[in-house]
Amino acid sequence: MTEKQWTISAILAWTKQYFEGKGLDTPRLDAEVLLCHVLGKDRVYLYMNFEQPLQPEELASFRESVKQRVMRIPVAYITGIKEFMCLSFAVSPAVLIPRPDTEVLVETSLARLKPKADPIILDIGTGSGAIIISLLKRMPEAKGIAVDISEEALTVAAQNAAKHEVSDRLTLEQSNLFASLTGRTFDAIISNPPYIDAKDMETLAPEIRHEPRVALAGGNDGQDFYRRIVAAAVEYLAPAGFVALEVGEGQARQVAALADDASGLKMVDIVKDYGGIERVVVLERRQPC
Repeated sequence: MTEKQWTISAILAWTKQYFEGKGLDTPRLDAEVLLCHVLGKDRVYLYMNFEQPLQPEELASFRESVKQRVMRIPVAYITGIKEFMCLSFAVSPAVLIPRPDTEVLVETSLARLKPKADPIILDIGTGSGAIIISLLKRMPEAKGIAVDISEEALTVAAQNAAKHEVSDRLTLEQSNLFASLTGRTFDAIISNPPYIDAKDMETLAPEIRHEPRVALAGGNDGQDFYRRIVAAAVEYLAPAGFVALEVGEGQARQVAALADDASGLKMVDIVKDYGGIERVVVLERRQPC
């Protein structure tokens, strides 16, 4: 960018072309989101003020954001914010960026929790807290416990819980899956665990490589965490409770098959996402014969 008077319109056009040349998938959207962040405005403001000139400090901040983006740092990590379930969540490289597909996990869980009075929900591998906080925001009578192995992730989740005013109903604990939960039971056990297999981990898009490996890598076949969760879940599940697990493409039937006699669980539903992919597996207790 040469030193000249840059308007919103001009800077967006230049950045779109620059991002296209760098091979970014959504060049115009990325440019707009980054400029909105720098200006502290929404995208409607940009379109209503195309001829507004940028101040030197705004231009300098935007330049820095552009540099980060062409290094394939995800937009959400640059802005520190990601929208999920119509809520705004703080994110950092310590947590996985919430995806729209995961909203299906929340919606499925909400539908099953609705008839329950004062439910207690467990979120395993909470990351930013987007799943459990979205549930608690929509169920004022519910309480939750969210666990994560990462202390840094729990710090982000605590920030989001405070922002969305659910801290009084949410307990955050550092734990390797169920390790800290002995003796407690839950009406719902919810998780979006790491599920990328070893082969696919080697071919991840550059942006995804910036996300925490611990939140992505699911072992050789991508199912290590499903096996551990399904094997132990019945001990922590209330009699009429359920387990809801987000799965990767092509994994639903394999994960459902883990709910065998030994696990004490059975598959009761597989829910597709908006793209028609089987995205959520729901399990319940097996009934005695």
